[in-house]
Amino acid sequence: MSSQVAPVEAHEHHDIRPVRKAAMWVFLGSECMFFGSMIATFLLYRNETGDGPGSEIFNIPFTSASSFVLLMSSLTMVLAHNAFEKRDARATRIWLAATALLGITFLAGQIFEFTEFVHEGLTLSTSSFGSAFYMLTGFHGAHVAIGVLMLLAMFFLSLDGRLYDDRGLNVELVGLYWHFVDIVWIVIFTVVYLLQV
Repeated sequence: MSSQVAPVEAHEHHDIRPVRKAAMWVFLGSECMFFGSMIATFLLYRNETGDGPGSEIFNIPFTSASSFVLLMSSLTMVLAHNAFEKRDARATRIWLAATALLGITFLAGQIFEFTEFVHEGLTLSTSSFGSAFYMLTGFHGAHVAIGVLMLLAMFFLSLDGRLYDDRGLNVELVGLYWHFVDIVWIVIFTVVYLLQV
C-alpha cells in the first residue's frame, strides 16, 4: 500500500498594509484629542494677557502667507503619493523634496514670527495667553518638523530603491500624517489668529 505525502503548503503572505493604516488612524485619533485639549486651553486663556501683549501683535498677512505655503505642501504630498503609485521614482523624489521644502519654509516663518513676538514682549512666561499660544503653536511646529524628517528620510530611501509600499516608511502613511498636520493648522490659524482679530 503506497503512502501519499501531502504537499507542503507555502506560507501565505499576509498583507499588513490595512493594519498599518488602521494603526496610523488610531494614532491620528489620539493626536486629535491632544490638539483638541490644547486648543480648548488656549480658548480658556485667550483673554488672560496680564500686563503683556495679546493678539494685537499678530501679523495676519504674514501668517496667512505661511499658512498658504503649508497648505500647498498638501498638494505636493498628493502628487508624491500619486507618482509613487505609478512607480515613478524620479517624480516621487521631486514631490517629496518639494513637500519637505515647503514644510521647512513654514517652520522658518514660524521661527521668525516667534522672534518678533518675543521682541514685542510676548514670551512663554509673560501671561497665560502667551503660555497657551506658544504651547499650541510650538507643538504643532514640532509635528511639522517630525513630518519634514520623515519626508527627507523617504527621499533618501528612494535614492537606494528602498521605498516600499508595505513596510518601512511609507508614502501613504506619511501622507496621512502630513495632511493631518495641515488640517490641524487650519483649525489653529482660524481659532488663534482669525478669531482674535
